[in-house]
Amino acid sequence: MIDRRSMLLATAAVLAVAPSCAAPAKAAIKVYKDPSCGCCTAWADHLTENGFAVTVEEDTDMAALKAKLGVPDDLGSCHTGVIAGYAIEGHVPAEDIKRLLAQKPSAIGLAVPAMPINSPGMEVPGEPDEPYTVWLFAADGTRTAFAQHGG
Repeated sequence: MIDRRSMLLATAAVLAVAPSCAAPAKAAIKVYKDPSCGCCTAWADHLTENGFAVTVEEDTDMAALKAKLGVPDDLGSCHTGVIAGYAIEGHVPAEDIKRLLAQKPSAIGLAVPAMPINSPGMEVPGEPDEPYTVWLFAADGTRTAFAQHGG
């Protein structure tokens, strides 16, 4: 017959060698935005709701930040995120960022140019989804359609 002390010691031994059941750490993303932009805050909220650890920093010279990160002018939008060495420009859905992090392509980052209606952070009740492309862009200037949404 096993006594209580032996049972506790056996349980502790099993737990010590079992794989951790702790929740994985949230991926940290830093979002840079103009102080007066509301949709940027809504996009940051979308990321938080989808499991990212978001910090927001206001920046009055977003053009300089985008240039420093290598975001092409024609792919620009209103805010820029930085995660795991990638630039995330505009209203990129969380699911696409997660796929980027899983695949780890050789690229500068992802971009959704402009501000498509009903992209994350640009929700307009009653309006149809505007189709848009999420672009993967690289340092050599190449661009690849990474995802299609809306429409």
